[in-house]
Amino acid sequence: MNRESFAAGERLVSPAYVRQGCEARRSHEHLVRLLLEKGKCPEDGWDESTLELFLHELAIMDSNNFLGNCGVGEREGRVASALVARRHYRFIHGIGRSGDISAVQPKAAGSSLLNKITNSLVLDIIKLAGVHTVTNCFVVPMATGMSLTLCFLTLRHRRPKAKYIIWPRIDQKSCFKSMITAGFEPVVIENVLEGDELRTDLEAVEAKVRELGPDHILCVHSTTSCFAPRVPDRLEELAVICADYGIPHVVNNAYGVQSSKCMHLIQQGARVGRIDAFVQSLDKNFMVPVGGAIIAGFNDSFIQEISKMYPGRASASPSLDVLITLLSLGSNGYKKLLKERKEMFSYLSSQLKKLSETYNERLLHTPHNPISLAMTLKTLGEDEDKAVTQLGSMLFTRQVSGARVVPLGSVQTVSGYTFQGFMSHTNNYPCAYLNAAAAIGMKTQDVDLFIKRLDKCLKAVRKEQNKESHVSGVDNYDRTENVDIEEMALKLDNVLLDTYQNSS
Repeated sequence: MNRESFAAGERLVSPAYVRQGCEARRSHEHLVRLLLEKGKCPEDGWDESTLELFLHELAIMDSNNFLGNCGVGEREGRVASALVARRHYRFIHGIGRSGDISAVQPKAAGSSLLNKITNSLVLDIIKLAGVHTVTNCFVVPMATGMSLTLCFLTLRHRRPKAKYIIWPRIDQKSCFKSMITAGFEPVVIENVLEGDELRTDLEAVEAKVRELGPDHILCVHSTTSCFAPRVPDRLEELAVICADYGIPHVVNNAYGVQSSKCMHLIQQGARVGRIDAFVQSLDKNFMVPVGGAIIAGFNDSFIQEISKMYPGRASASPSLDVLITLLSLGSNGYKKLLKERKEMFSYLSSQLKKLSETYNERLLHTPHNPISLAMTLKTLGEDEDKAVTQLGSMLFTRQVSGARVVPLGSVQTVSGYTFQGFMSHTNNYPCAYLNAAAAIGMKTQDVDLFIKRLDKCLKAVRKEQNKESHVSGVDNYDRTENVDIEEMALKLDNVLLDTYQNSS
């Protein structure tokens, strides 16, 4: 309602009441105006009524929501299901145009405005999280792996002779396949073991640059957030190498926005050397559905070049999700989540350390990893690999998600490349271990329940291993005794099943 509508309403309802309602609406409009003027995340989160008013106002700016609109093209925002239309707040046209994902659509002013505001808010949050000199970013409706591919394809036009991407090893399939999908040959740099930590082998990186020649290298593809005992790459040193040899540098910062340490590494790398782009996931950092990422960088023209590389229009869903989330939280709400995550990391570390000592295990010392932790699995029994795998399946069936068990000697082939010791980021890590991470949104009760269930699973695995060892010992001790091993194993299975059911 505008001023004329309110004035007309005064003929039907007391002017004093109407003016009060008008002032209430102005308070909502004031928040919207500040958002549009400043382009920054509000300090305090909005209530749902303000959010829905804002989204409705944007949606009616799109041509598919015009009263009396006559669409005669092949893409006119037609939607068969009203439920689908409501799910998307009637933003049907998506974002961008065929030549640029960041471009404005003439017949979708509201969706275009939503896209611009979202990118502006996300840029503000990246600065708030620690990368203060970032100049540009945009939300892309693809997860981290495909977003990295988009960056590599953009660099292809700048470096036509390039064939290789130098990649300090991290055992995660999507970042590896992002290079293969872009048509490049990954040059895997094995990590070096320093104490318990796996760290970047800088000498091997530089030696490989000299061997292949800078012109034949598309970029260095480094990583911040990762599973312990691997730790974030030495970004500052890698950035210096890239600057010295004139090689682009792309950083996989998948869930690093929530970590001040990861963001500080990116900021420092850009300050002392070269970082062309860094990519982060929306779902891992902002607690929205999977399907979006943020591509950011320190050179405005290069980030624009990446956005123009995206072919065709794109879904507005990831942008809409993160816009709603950031406006609901406000910058203060997001900072609170970051603070709570740090506290949960300390709490998880202390609780996992206590539990590990109970079973004569230990928490691996990985001080350079600010998100992930690892606990050794050395004392589960004689058949260690079987016990480790069994522990993982028991945790999963007890609804513990996110924890990973990493046995020794696992071999995995990814896109034709074979990795020894896959999941451990190195060919021969000294021991099997279990991973757990303190990610944004985790609560104290999550940690407590995880520790409780892990404790029960460790007891059950040890109990079964001991029984199997005892059965084997009986069979070897007196083969003349009439022992039906299959019957005994069946009884052990029943006992174990009872143990599982009682622990659930």
